[in-house]
Amino acid sequence: MQHKPYSFDPARRRLLQGAAAGTALMLAGAAHAADAYPAKPVTMIVPYAPGGQGDVFARILAERLGTEFKQTFIVENRPGASGAVGSRIVLRAPADGYTLLLGQTGEIAVNPYAMKSLGYDPLREFAPVILVGDSPLVLAVPEKSPYADLAALIAAARAKPDALAYASSGTATPGHLAAAALALGTKTRMIHAPYKGAGQAMSDLLGGHVDFFFSSASAAMPHINSGRLKALAVSSRERLGILPSVPTISEAAVPDFQFSLWGGVFAPAQTPPAVVEQLNAKLNAILAEPAIKSRLEGDGAAVRPNTSQEFTAFVRSEAAKYQNLVQATGVQVE
Repeated sequence: MQHKPYSFDPARRRLLQGAAAGTALMLAGAAHAADAYPAKPVTMIVPYAPGGQGDVFARILAERLGTEFKQTFIVENRPGASGAVGSRIVLRAPADGYTLLLGQTGEIAVNPYAMKSLGYDPLREFAPVILVGDSPLVLAVPEKSPYADLAALIAAARAKPDALAYASSGTATPGHLAAAALALGTKTRMIHAPYKGAGQAMSDLLGGHVDFFFSSASAAMPHINSGRLKALAVSSRERLGILPSVPTISEAAVPDFQFSLWGGVFAPAQTPPAVVEQLNAKLNAILAEPAIKSRLEGDGAAVRPNTSQEFTAFVRSEAAKYQNLVQATGVQVE
């Protein structure tokens, strides 16, 4: 049996030709938009107050991006609701690459599981552009602490449940969850003392009002170097170059323990891929500059080249880790 060659009717053919032409125009428009980017000032939102790690990252990058693109890059601090306020501002902005987020661990990987009414899905509504830096936490104790090492601190916690108190910069922050994971992994009970920011937590640690604090390396190092704090352990998988004699928690107490404060650049999910890739390429080049790399690594941040796809995979793995931990500990932000 012979079949007649299939053919579109004229009306359908015209419709498809029109659709194809429209698609071509859209792609050409997107390519042109990427070529012209940025044609006006770009705002990078930091969803926390000035002075923190994310703010430092944003200001270093904004200055260099401005020079490279010959355009103004503005850093705007919009704190509130554990990073949710600034994140929502970015998601309400047009998805054109002119409003970016310097997002960190909490608002991207923790809040979706620890907050009952976040109001958005970071994994679905943000396009990860690049991981800027990944900083381990340092378990620090005051200089006059009776605990000479992590084993002694854990032994004291086992001997007297709910006697030791640890500071955090807020409920469900990475430092809080790292301490909760340490308690879970060592089958101990300790008291959580949440503060309104890392500065207050560090102040009370230095004053001896709490027993320990999982601090960022950048905040802890000046006090460790001056002798006012002792570092008992670090939260990374490998020891830190700036603290080579300090063990990891993974090797000293809880296998596979790994927590960090990381920061990266995000755009709204519908931002043209060409713009995302253009930003990724430019930021990778900036982060590879010796002065920038040494500046960030001097604060304990690991800086490595990464694609937007690699950063996306990293974010998803971090989110899965925190989802499991929040479920295991029952931590919730009211």
